[in-house]
Amino acid sequence: MARPLEGLLVVALEQAVAAPYCSSRLADAGARVIKIERAEGDFARGYDRAAKGSSSYFVWLNRGKQSLVADIKQPADAALLHRILTKADVFIQNLAPGAAERAGFGAAALLAINPRLITVDISGYGDSGPYAEMKAYDLLVQAESGLASITGHPAGPGRVGVSACDIACGMAAHAGILEALIERGITGKGKGLKVSLFDGMADWMNVPLLYFEGTGKAPERMGLAHASICPYGAFALADGTLVLISIQNEREWADFCSHFLLEPDLPKRPGFDINVNRVANRPEVDAHVAGVFASLDLPEATARLNRAKTAFGLVNDVAGFARHPALRRITVETPGGPIAIAAPPVQFSDGPRALGPVPAIGAASETIRAEFS
Repeated sequence: MARPLEGLLVVALEQAVAAPYCSSRLADAGARVIKIERAEGDFARGYDRAAKGSSSYFVWLNRGKQSLVADIKQPADAALLHRILTKADVFIQNLAPGAAERAGFGAAALLAINPRLITVDISGYGDSGPYAEMKAYDLLVQAESGLASITGHPAGPGRVGVSACDIACGMAAHAGILEALIERGITGKGKGLKVSLFDGMADWMNVPLLYFEGTGKAPERMGLAHASICPYGAFALADGTLVLISIQNEREWADFCSHFLLEPDLPKRPGFDINVNRVANRPEVDAHVAGVFASLDLPEATARLNRAKTAFGLVNDVAGFARHPALRRITVETPGGPIAIAAPPVQFSDGPRALGPVPAIGAASETIRAEFS
């Protein structure tokens, strides 16, 4: 089936996660993505060897691309890249701060020779201000943005276990590119885009920011609980299995008390009545709820929660996630063989899209050099 970005040429001077995340989604939609790599390859290739000899990160983020080994510091390779960019629709780069511009690949210079080009500069903290020259990796930005301070157990800050800042940035860049392509279809002109890891996470941090500036207090680290709703957290069954429940309003609390706790009059008790009072009385409320969970096995707890129409889920480990009945898989080819990855989240009414293979280093170098000689 036809894909919406077929015919578009994307050049990605990229490494690690944020930019490859963005360009992989363009490749999924049919764009031709030429990934420029050093001779040793994108350093994300070396993060692990878990995916049949390839890095799990690299397999996730580089399906459907063509790998071209080139050194932009060498005049011949720089000239090759300029020739490709005169025909390109999108140029994405996430090199060290200022490196692309110093090498002659700054947005203004490229737009001057190809006015229809959409350039995307991905950085850690933007290109101005005291942090502009700072190197930035996901965990550093989790710390700098305050995300780590509201994540984890009350005992101390925690890292979100996936590359949240990289992903937020890559998602924003992808959306910005699609908007720019729509605009170009109307005006005929490209434009430059700038996206940073910090700005991507700053957007996600709006609720903690506004809460802090409105109350003078930052949201507390709650582990598997909610700072402003009670009960909303994980409770252990008789065998230790953790079940996470979410009570969103007083009607749900009343149903939970009647059909799960089997105490329909509990909402009349002081400290158990409305949410603000339950939050203030959290230790007693949680202890009361925990006592009931601890007396039940999973089938009985599930039956009661369903009768109460309470939202709940099991606290799975990764092994549980791998077996989850809602997990959709799609197979991609890699240099080491086929691998079933979690499928892209959007499902289309005209059926699933096949994903392109993950390239070996420089697999397309010879053909691309011949094409753009």
